[in-house]
Amino acid sequence: MIGSLRGTLLERWPSGEILVEVAGVGYRLTVSAATALDVGELGTEVFVYVHHHRREDVETLYGFCRGEERLAFEALLGAHGVGPSLALAILSVHPPAALQRVLASDDLAALCLVPGVGKKTAARLLVELKSRLEIPGLDTAATAATDTGAPAATAASPHADVRDALANLGYGNEEVAGVLRELPDDGDDSAELLRLALQKLAVA
Repeated sequence: MIGSLRGTLLERWPSGEILVEVAGVGYRLTVSAATALDVGELGTEVFVYVHHHRREDVETLYGFCRGEERLAFEALLGAHGVGPSLALAILSVHPPAALQRVLASDDLAALCLVPGVGKKTAARLLVELKSRLEIPGLDTAATAATDTGAPAATAASPHADVRDALANLGYGNEEVAGVLRELPDDGDDSAELLRLALQKLAVA
């Protein structure tokens, strides 16, 4: 079972695959959108965490620059009806930190931004993934909601505010998902995040 690779990045394909040569052997890995961008330049030494996926007579290697992304990928695979392709699609729209925020705030609409995820699938994933992914502050959020008498699901994140604002302005799902991936994970000012998002969309 391959858990990680360190070697030379030889190829990077638009299909979302890379080729890493280790001791004369080339390993072809399917990677997330974040890893495809961050893994490094062709010809340089790279390190990737690997999920070695086996299914019947097919073996596929999935590569990630960060250990938490691999953990999130494997947690997604444990959810009913989620295969490697959908797990990568989810992480391409919502990296681990963003995915945790989505789950903590029960943000159904955010999950529906992922291609292939409808409302029924998103609702099921919200329930299943909370038990599989560690959600910092989830207990605190639930307690605060109980104290105020308001359900936790009503607490909107700044990123959710930006998503809704962009949708109201007429931007499509793909445009919204793309720009949300570029916003800082620790941003807590909705107005500032929206200004930044609009700047990025204007340049695109």
